[in-house]
Amino acid sequence: MMKQKTLKGSFSLCGKGLHTGLSLTVTFNPAPENHGYKIQRIDIEGMPIIDGVAENVVDTQRGTVLGKGDVKVSTVEHALSALYVLGVDNCLIQVNGPELPILDGSAIKYVEKIKEIGIEEQNAPKDWYVIRKKIEVKDEATGSCITILPDDEMSVTAMCSFESKFINSQFATLDDISKYETEIAPARTFVFVRDIEPLLQANLIKGGDLDNAIVMYERQISQEQLDKLADMLHVEHRDATELGYIQHKPIVWENECTRHKLLDLIGDMALIGKPIKGRIVATRPGHTINNKFARQMRAEIRKHEIQAPAYDPNEEPIMDVNRIRELLPHRYPMQLVDKVIELGPNNIVGVKNITANEPFFQGHFPQEPVMPGVLQIEAMAQCGGLLVLNSVEEPERWSTYFMKIDGVKFRQKVVPGDTLLFKVELLAPLRHGISTMKGYVFVGDHIVSEATFTAQIIKNK
Repeated sequence: MMKQKTLKGSFSLCGKGLHTGLSLTVTFNPAPENHGYKIQRIDIEGMPIIDGVAENVVDTQRGTVLGKGDVKVSTVEHALSALYVLGVDNCLIQVNGPELPILDGSAIKYVEKIKEIGIEEQNAPKDWYVIRKKIEVKDEATGSCITILPDDEMSVTAMCSFESKFINSQFATLDDISKYETEIAPARTFVFVRDIEPLLQANLIKGGDLDNAIVMYERQISQEQLDKLADMLHVEHRDATELGYIQHKPIVWENECTRHKLLDLIGDMALIGKPIKGRIVATRPGHTINNKFARQMRAEIRKHEIQAPAYDPNEEPIMDVNRIRELLPHRYPMQLVDKVIELGPNNIVGVKNITANEPFFQGHFPQEPVMPGVLQIEAMAQCGGLLVLNSVEEPERWSTYFMKIDGVKFRQKVVPGDTLLFKVELLAPLRHGISTMKGYVFVGDHIVSEATFTAQIIKNK
């Protein structure tokens, strides 16, 4: 089972802010399990810590801005993108100002420092959210659309249209997350010449220069206007009839701008709060649609806070009914687990197919057959027994008994035709023959019952 991860130590990066031009230092610190990403302003005493979740995004006009009350921190997407892809689940980010330093306009320096300081596993299991169905968010006004589809791993495709003769439609794909460092992280932010003057007049890019952004001159303006902008940017004058890039560093890829859009999209997806297994396809992505999609995903996760296990009836079970009978003493009509499809050191997934011929339906109830809740808990406990027996030598010589049941909840009926999935996890290691477990029973994607229970295993004579 994959575990949550944090940094092995702290590290800092210094640079100017894109918007303010201030000299800034951002420090990344290890954080405890289930902490997530949090950002703290340390330039003013008593500033609150901002949770890195989509609900705390207060602006998306020039990057992603997180806020809480009067406290705001902008340009967070590049750092979050690097943390997310490298598998860091928990981190406290501290900055001495209203934004993270822009550095070279990409995420590569964050990636390099994270890898240099190192990443370590924590005790808590990694809390993946697995996409089981198509989810889509559209913005009819801009034509932007983000779709996520089921997939075994996370992958991202971005498609952009810039409405320009100089730079036309592009796409970029990251099918293998391990290639992020070389194929996506170095992609720099970009801006069009036509947008620079209003940004400068609004004091939004005081720290922008040709070292941290790609500047594209793709629509001809007057020589006087271009010379004025060149003076404001402290660059040489150029012929206003020659379209092209205005920059100190050559572009790395022809589609570098779209690769940067993909980088930003991953950073904004970090605000979902859980790592995702799914394929994201984004048409004309931007921070506004990205945040809208992240909020939709968070709403979806709240509806399925505990996800049902994946079940493919075509796959061979880890334990079939014959092996279960070797380990458990239960027999008809009390054997309530048909097979085990997943088994780890701390978790198990079992299956029970409910048919109309179950003996309990004769009396519960003849006119409205409903599986008794106590039998759902019994079946869940049988799965727990198989989990515990998997950790001892000679499991056939042990028996499992209930000691305590807590927090039982029944959410919907179980009826003939349902397939029950049991998901049971150890809450504490087996000690002195006693173990505490948390179990859930699912029909489809929905939890039908749950309980916490303590069991004891005793060696047979």
